[in-house]
Amino acid sequence: MRYHHLTEASLAAFLAAFYAKVRRDDLIGPVFAQAIPDAAWPAHLAVIQDFWSSVLLRSGRYKGNPFGKHLALGTLERAHFARWLGLFEETAAEAFEPGIAAALVERAHRIGDSLKAGLFFRPEVATGEGA
Repeated sequence: MRYHHLTEASLAAFLAAFYAKVRRDDLIGPVFAQAIPDAAWPAHLAVIQDFWSSVLLRSGRYKGNPFGKHLALGTLERAHFARWLGLFEETAAEAFEPGIAAALVERAHRIGDSLKAGLFFRPEVATGEGA
């Protein structure tokens, strides 16, 4: 189904479809499986729904620390972000009309860039110091 409006219901359906793909993916599925047991997925999806609702619909429901959660995993690589974003883009294009999909993808890229900067940028490596 392609949604014409971004609502809590369409966002929930999109996220369910997206994370179903994520969990089946050969590259990032194992990362998620290690961090989130099957029984914890409903609660995790509720947190993700709160996050994206806050970001996209300005609901203000999310009160967590996404950077800290990702940092704690310690196993993330740039390739994981690329795959996550690719699946996000694919699912957004399937779920929403082009204008809405583009807005979601743009926001996901900005959030991903921010997370990657915090996780992977090492000034001592860039400047040659600390070696």
